[in-house]
Amino acid sequence: MASNSVEISEMDDVRSMYIDTNTIQSSMKVKAPYDLVLAYSRGMIGCLLFKDNIQETLMIGLGGGSVAKYIWKFCPDIKQTVVEINPQVINISRTLFDVPDDDARFTVIEGDGIAYLKDLVKAAPDALPEVLMIDAFDGVGIPPDFCTQRFFDDCAAALKHEGIFVINLWGSDKKFDIYWSRIANSFNDQVLKLPTGKPGNIIVFGFKGAHQPLTLAKLMARAKDLESHNQIDFLKYVETLFDRNPHTNKQLLT
Repeated sequence: MASNSVEISEMDDVRSMYIDTNTIQSSMKVKAPYDLVLAYSRGMIGCLLFKDNIQETLMIGLGGGSVAKYIWKFCPDIKQTVVEINPQVINISRTLFDVPDDDARFTVIEGDGIAYLKDLVKAAPDALPEVLMIDAFDGVGIPPDFCTQRFFDDCAAALKHEGIFVINLWGSDKKFDIYWSRIANSFNDQVLKLPTGKPGNIIVFGFKGAHQPLTLAKLMARAKDLESHNQIDFLKYVETLFDRNPHTNKQLLT
């Protein structure tokens, strides 16, 4: 059952959401609601480095909707579906965090994200997303059902060929290495990590099937293009990806 303990605070023009904890789940600048306040949310947008012309994403976990509404505002060619189990979170995100109403390219579904993934693969195998984002923290951390080998296998199955998996994890989690190993197993070792702070959150990317070579030159060019119309330090992300992941001949995932 979804938790109903959702609390809101506001200080210095920043409104934050908490769910069963003192840890901030999501934050928004009241006067600039589409800015990405938290470092991890900017890191999740880092998936734009790896694939041009993304058309459809699926996100499990809405929270305050920072990532979802950023994509809605600044990536108008992307169609999004967001699955959130807690109806109170959905209501608060729309009334207090400026998450838009459903429209032709944005849909929020109240439901169990794990069940949704399984049903999607069975019912609509030809309509799978290109990007799957997981941001499903509760008051304790990432729920156990969202870090099993079976779950990560289901995530891989729910993506199109050449799809990208994105998950937000805590770098200080004692089981991080276990989760990393499971994700690597589901995605045939085609995985990258992007730390967003010290210790902070770590964004993990998994790549399904064949993919275009992730060379330093290509990623730097893509980062410069993205920075021309996004207030996110994509160039720094490229540097961090090469610093924190194995690479040879200036190429990731060789």
